[in-house]
Amino acid sequence: MGDKKILSIGLVCLDIINVVDKYPEEDTDTRCLSQRWQRGGNASNTCTVLSLLGAPCAFMGSLAPGPVAENLPDVSVEDFSKVDLGQYKWVHWEGRNADEQVKMIERVREYNRQQEEKNRITISVEIEKTKEPLYQLFPLGDLVFVSKDVAQHFGFDSASAALKGFSGRLRKGATLICAWAEKGADAIGPDGVVIHSDAFPPEKLVDTLGAGDTFNASVMYSLSNGNSLQDALTFGCQIAGKKCGVHGYDGILH
Repeated sequence: MGDKKILSIGLVCLDIINVVDKYPEEDTDTRCLSQRWQRGGNASNTCTVLSLLGAPCAFMGSLAPGPVAENLPDVSVEDFSKVDLGQYKWVHWEGRNADEQVKMIERVREYNRQQEEKNRITISVEIEKTKEPLYQLFPLGDLVFVSKDVAQHFGFDSASAALKGFSGRLRKGATLICAWAEKGADAIGPDGVVIHSDAFPPEKLVDTLGAGDTFNASVMYSLSNGNSLQDALTFGCQIAGKKCGVHGYDGILH
């Protein structure tokens, strides 16, 4: 695949983070020790981590300076039609405007049907929010990340239960992954066997913002380099654990 890139499609936004000495109790005032602004958004964070890991990558989303940024549209299938798919080995969608994303994914499927297997693009989707339209993405990904929130919304009380419950929604040959915070993550591949990785918590918990995006990016990075699903799952948990021990993403590889 040479230097073909991983494309991450979805949100970029501004995160404003206030640092306090302990988690605030409800209806209390808490002094802010410091504040920082940083780029955020699931797809943007995913691309940040891929870049730190050394993967050639690109981000696609709506950007604008100033007040106009308050009402930006999500990426449309018309926008996506202008993308040169020949540059990419993997395209990842953060589940957002699903009706349009379904059409984008179909464009990649059509491209893949015209390619030799070695040149086909891997399709991954993240279903994080408990919004009904997003669930149509389940059968569309070669790799599907489903969140703990969505799993619990459907009544599942563990990652393994969620995988078994959702597996019937997948396309043939697809992989489903569910991370469950401090309990690690589980995955089910085309063979139907559920595998698990424990979490790797840091010595001191500092910042969990973006931990899920870090996990997703690390799994994608590992799989795109030919590693096994078990190795990718463990690597994802390891890097996500390191991220929770630092502010932002500085030092997650040390």
